[in-house]
Amino acid sequence: MERSLLQRIEIFLNETAMPPSVFGRAAVHDPRLVADLRGGREAGLRIQCRVEHFMNKWRAERLAGRIAPTGDRRTRAMRSMAAGTKA
Repeated sequence: MERSLLQRIEIFLNETAMPPSVFGRAAVHDPRLVADLRGGREAGLRIQCRVEHFMNKWRAERLAGRIAPTGDRRTRAMRSMAAGTKA
């Protein structure tokens, strides 16, 4: 059985620790995308293709070592504080 777009996004968010708003903004310039999908919004084919392309490209770039840890300022600051470095 094929997973829904929201299920694939949730898996991606868990494996990358990317906040949903950052994902939506980066993938389709819509910070409310994930929240709206969770609320029942149906994504069109164009949005689905853009989201899939973003996730595939991100994973390829990460494997190639060209992607740094992502997130917004708050998550980066919390990670660096936890690691013992200055934010």
